[in-house]
Amino acid sequence: MNRRTFLGTSLAAAASGFAARRWLQNRRIDRIGLQLYSVRDLMKQDMPGTLAKVAQIGFKEVEFAGLFDRAPKDVRAMLDQHGLTAPASHIAWGTVDKNLPATLESAKVLGHQFIIIPYLTDDDRKQADVYKRLADLLNRAGAESLKAGIQMAYHQHGFEFVPSPDLAGQMPYDYLLANTDPKLVKMELDLCWIAAAEKDPIAYFNKYPGRFPLVHVKDWLKDGKPATAYAGALGPDTKFTGNMANVGQGSIDWKAIFAQADKGGVKHFIVEHDNPKDPLVDLAGSFKYVQSLRF
Repeated sequence: MNRRTFLGTSLAAAASGFAARRWLQNRRIDRIGLQLYSVRDLMKQDMPGTLAKVAQIGFKEVEFAGLFDRAPKDVRAMLDQHGLTAPASHIAWGTVDKNLPATLESAKVLGHQFIIIPYLTDDDRKQADVYKRLADLLNRAGAESLKAGIQMAYHQHGFEFVPSPDLAGQMPYDYLLANTDPKLVKMELDLCWIAAAEKDPIAYFNKYPGRFPLVHVKDWLKDGKPATAYAGALGPDTKFTGNMANVGQGSIDWKAIFAQADKGGVKHFIVEHDNPKDPLVDLAGSFKYVQSLRF
């Protein structure tokens, strides 16, 4: 290789590297989802109208938390009418345990890729070996779901990051990750609750690559105030502090997390707020913030 060829090759490589870095710094989320629990009261009153307004904001995906006695085929027609898809639904673990065939059939009609167990109640968590039984259920239901082309997953809150005496001091979330089959069971990582529990989502992306195809995008403001209002999500004896906020108005470094999301296998970014003051206005603000992010 002569000097001219060497210089040309070096300049081309440098230009290519610069372009790649610039592309990485200008990545954005094209399809932003909404967890419909955020608008549950509106959904109960007027599902067709609420889905229309959600689509008008710009959301492309929705995640269900109940169909409010509507037939799956009718709900699917509403989604199709407004150009929405529903990659996932939250289904109570008792329903998954006792009525999985019907749950899978409904999921197929709605076009789901995931069925997600979303929560353990206080009473659930008081039962002996609850996390061992949950891991067994996730594996068993995950195997059956996969036969139907649907993935089983689990959505955590903050209490899974509190060491459990029943697990010899291990955190339940770590136990579930270690004791469920990665092929059968994925995780929907709620980025608000892991922030409230003072844990690092990027560390989990690195330790368990590909396990997190979905994330909940809601913010947590570390204002130093006791988070006792969120005892249901953080545990009854929570010592954590902070408050839920609209996305972009809290303390979470979204750019840093989203820049590493590929490691976790994240495909679906789902906005949520458990108790927004003005649901459609607040969620529109969160949508605009996420849409504007470049990382």
